[in-house]
Amino acid sequence: MHASNFSSEEEKFQVRKLQISDKNKGFIELLRQLTVCDSVSDKDFEDRFRELSALGDDHIISVIEDESSGKIIATGSIFIEKKFLRNCGKVGHIEDVVVDSNARGLKLGKKIIAFLTEHAHLMGCYKVILDCSLENKAFYEKCGFKQKEIQMVKYFI
Repeated sequence: MHASNFSSEEEKFQVRKLQISDKNKGFIELLRQLTVCDSVSDKDFEDRFRELSALGDDHIISVIEDESSGKIIATGSIFIEKKFLRNCGKVGHIEDVVVDSNARGLKLGKKIIAFLTEHAHLMGCYKVILDCSLENKAFYEKCGFKQKEIQMVKYFI
């Protein structure tokens, strides 16, 4: 009995690509749980959505919608970098992974990461990389990632 309930829970939360209507489903509010995300007008959202959509499979924003509430409760993105190194290889860069604070513990983050990682693999990437905080390191290790070197940043504020 428990297994069938778990199975229906798994099916309840499906990963899909961002849709233009997701702005009205709390997508921007969800991003605010990750970092600073100012108000985004409908026009700015539509413009950026169309810009990213034009990149096709080279830039994917994935989401999980809670069908019962109609809210976006998890998201993550990946962009594909085309290189000259490694026989003109490709690298997937995972960014902006966040699960709504009320939906944590449901393995939605793992579903998002698995979706994005599989996308990188299908796109022919030789690796997929991401940056994370020390507090999230164990989560990403459970998703099959390992620490390599260090991250550097320079902000233009």
